[in-house]
Amino acid sequence: MSIFDRNGFDDLLSKWPGVTIVDQWDSHVAKVGGKVFAVLGNSDNWRLVVKCSEESFEILTSLEGIGQAPYFAKRKWISIADHSPLKREELEHYVRRSYDMVASGLTKKLRTELGIAIS
Repeated sequence: MSIFDRNGFDDLLSKWPGVTIVDQWDSHVAKVGGKVFAVLGNSDNWRLVVKCSEESFEILTSLEGIGQAPYFAKRKWISIADHSPLKREELEHYVRRSYDMVASGLTKKLRTELGIAIS
């Protein structure tokens, strides 16, 4: 099972506190506290979109199969193709970092309600 298929995406992300997964924008979208942190495109050539740090953005977008995410106007969102050189563990790391970054922007009250601990 791959993070680039719906089952792998759902299995990984549904275990995290406060996560909801919806079909939106012709994609499979993961949200925390109502805010998007990962998007899995619905197509033959899967693409995973996540938020990342400025440093990671610069490094990752220099790799084959990874670029700035279209339709996400703010920088620091990347689109990762299924043929990128990243291993499953690396993909999971970047999805988790995206979750953490987006969750950290939620109010303390909402994070508490959702059971999210931010260090």
